[in-house]
Amino acid sequence: MTSIAPDAARLLGQAPVRLATLAGGALSDVLGLELADGRAVVAKSGPAPRTEAAMLRALRAAGAPAPAVIAADHRVLVMERLPDSGGISAAAWGALGAVLAGMHAATGPRYGWPEDYAFGAVAIPNAATPDWPGFWAERRLRPEIAHLPADLAVRIRRLAARLPGLLPATPRPALLHGDLWTGNILVDGDRIAGLVDPACYYGDPEVDLAMLSLFATPAPAFWARYGAPDAGWPRRRAIYQLWPAIVHMRLFGQGYRGLVERSLAQAGA
Repeated sequence: MTSIAPDAARLLGQAPVRLATLAGGALSDVLGLELADGRAVVAKSGPAPRTEAAMLRALRAAGAPAPAVIAADHRVLVMERLPDSGGISAAAWGALGAVLAGMHAATGPRYGWPEDYAFGAVAIPNAATPDWPGFWAERRLRPEIAHLPADLAVRIRRLAARLPGLLPATPRPALLHGDLWTGNILVDGDRIAGLVDPACYYGDPEVDLAMLSLFATPAPAFWARYGAPDAGWPRRRAIYQLWPAIVHMRLFGQGYRGLVERSLAQAGA
């Protein structure tokens, strides 16, 4: 029995009759559990299972498909298991555009999130700031400078200082998934079955669009349902992709340095 299975059994009040390790656990342990009552659930460790549970509830409250939270404590999150046929068809891309447009219509009172979070060893500070360029500079880019080679740190410091002229000052603080790449999108045929592994906060909705475009190319059907970005999108996309590129370099090594440099060059830094 793996380390989080006993914690999940304690929360559920019953031991699973079957369990299996699921894919997608690069930063967390993820188990699929079959219960005696026939339910199929997922148990996941993480930096803060209760915080992730609150994020999933926020996504569902905004009308986005996300797994229902069954139980959570400081060690493990237990949620419903959703179908995933794998791969995103053109129709599913269109469905994702509609899902994301609806989710981004939900707004918060300020930029950020009530709690900080993390991707593994990489902290995600979420304290509110009065303007959006300040949030991206102070909560996303500048905290990474101390962890980077000196040449990259200089370029990022300079870019952070220029953000008031490059990003909108007060965009609508939309509910963001926060880690919206295709691996965190469950697809069932031509429909979106669920958005998983969130790192939610409120901010410029283009952040999710940039992350979605980092490792994939959304099909035209996505943009037809979501809507086209405003003028100046390529530079903003690069600015918003820079932070996840840095995160990947910190977590997974120098093989991602080229992605960081590409983002900096496209941002004009």
